[in-house]
Amino acid sequence: MSQDGVDLDTSLGYLLKEASSALRAAMEAVLRPLGMTVTHYSCLELLAQRPGLSNSELARGAFVTRQSMNVLLQALERDGYVTRPAQAPVGKALPTRLTPRGRRSLEKATVAVRSVEVRMLSGLTQDEQSAALRILRSMVHSLRG
Repeated sequence: MSQDGVDLDTSLGYLLKEASSALRAAMEAVLRPLGMTVTHYSCLELLAQRPGLSNSELARGAFVTRQSMNVLLQALERDGYVTRPAQAPVGKALPTRLTPRGRRSLEKATVAVRSVEVRMLSGLTQDEQSAALRILRSMVHSLRG
């Protein structure tokens, strides 16, 4: 390894990025036949767990820009997966909610995404999975704290 570079074979950051990329590709592969992307799925999952989120909150949760989320929400609303009020009840934020169609679509997508996660974790024991979760949370906390 040179003093100025990072040894990619031993860089934990590089390995995390590689794992993230592989996870995203596997998720896209199982979501594509359902007519979804990872961002589409993430938006529906966030709304199922936290109904009424605003565009900005959804964008942060799905790791995309507000502009990208706004385009997605317009399409999801047009296609009947979500509803938003015509006017904001308070301030400017339009709280978004899943429709029954959105919930049905999410149920199928969740099964597909869960299968990817099960495959990703298949080589780990339950204790190793718990340790990985704890370690990754600690890394996120360290970087954000």
